[in-house]
Amino acid sequence: MGTEILLTVEGLTLTYSKNCRGMDHGMLFQEKDRKRIRSDQVDYDYYEQHKDEDPSPMEMSFVKPLKGVLSRLELLGFTLRHAKDEYEARCEACHEERVDMADEGEKPQIDFLSFDEFVALVTSHAVRSLDDTYISLDDREKEDEAIRGRFAGQKLWERLPHSWEDDERQSYSERSYFGDLIAVLHPYSLLRVLAANEANLNGNVLWNYGPFVDNGYASDSEFTADARRTQTFLVATEGSSDAYVLKHALTLLRPEIADFFRFIDVSERHPFSGAGNLLKFAEGLAKIDVHNQIVFLFDNDAEGFDVYKKVSALTLPMNMKAMMLPDMDAFRNFPTEGPEGTGHADISGRAASIECYLDLEYGGSPPAKVIWTNYKKELGVYQGSLAGKEAYTKAFLKVTPEKLGSGYIRCRETGGGARCARVRMQFHCRRGTETHR
Repeated sequence: MGTEILLTVEGLTLTYSKNCRGMDHGMLFQEKDRKRIRSDQVDYDYYEQHKDEDPSPMEMSFVKPLKGVLSRLELLGFTLRHAKDEYEARCEACHEERVDMADEGEKPQIDFLSFDEFVALVTSHAVRSLDDTYISLDDREKEDEAIRGRFAGQKLWERLPHSWEDDERQSYSERSYFGDLIAVLHPYSLLRVLAANEANLNGNVLWNYGPFVDNGYASDSEFTADARRTQTFLVATEGSSDAYVLKHALTLLRPEIADFFRFIDVSERHPFSGAGNLLKFAEGLAKIDVHNQIVFLFDNDAEGFDVYKKVSALTLPMNMKAMMLPDMDAFRNFPTEGPEGTGHADISGRAASIECYLDLEYGGSPPAKVIWTNYKKELGVYQGSLAGKEAYTKAFLKVTPEKLGSGYIRCRETGGGARCARVRMQFHCRRGTETHR
């Protein structure tokens, strides 16, 4: 009979393979998602009778709620915009196929669902609400209506871009029919569309590989988690503290996607320290065929803004982007000190280094302030620096997930705890309006 290996969400099959691994889905998961899950490919009656044998190798799986997979899908490029482009391209190709298959002189009447109509169909019912009761195929015509369930009589199959080779008669239940009906996109695009129904977000995405390994078709080492190297983003920062803070912040605030981001090794020293050296690094990479996805991240201060504009003026390949730390309302009236004494000023684009985004009131420390230093003639503004910024970094790097969960770090924007801090961890791409979370 062979051994099946499936990727499913709430029992809805997204990919199917038999006696070969098929698609590698490890990048959807992290190592903590490797768990024992009861499998319908395991003969539990046998193990009940042979209690000295362990079924756990057969139960090994990767499993994660769809809401935890969602951000990973986005970072892999499977956005709703991508799904729309893919769907419309599929409709166009299917239209051409049906025209080619039509008899000479015949013009097939094709009325495909629009993408919005397709999304409405996919999200019209929670997957778990669909009946998965097996229906015998003894009387094919009689059972078709029962298998289609709530979708019977809607003539949806003809309005979706299925290839002429696709066969709806492979379905055996309402849920499996729904899966066959909507299977016109890449399985990850389909997952992204399914996630648009909030009722699906708590449903488990499951890759049950245990039976496949146990039956000798692959080794356990072939099933690894985390983003693959070609799917990660290398973040190049101005200084060592930027890299340390961002890496720790991702671990604290977005652990479900932290493995997608890599940083230049600064354990001994930063090889491109300073905005000027980061500019040279960007110029060099732009001239060679580097395939890595790279983000050049600049401080929101005068020097960073100046060099950011120069990097943005370069002809960067599609896999490279220049970004700046975002503006914040809290920076518009920030305490400052300079040759003319103390006051308040907007420090965005002038003095907002990464330390300014941390909790500046930890442990009863004195009020934070920016010290104006040198004048940037080409910009007509002073460059500033947060006084005692190293202390804020050291305090932040000691924060644990437990302390964060208790509201140890307060949001600079709202005064709130961990929930607010999560909102603030975003970068704004100044080349457009896109926000990268």
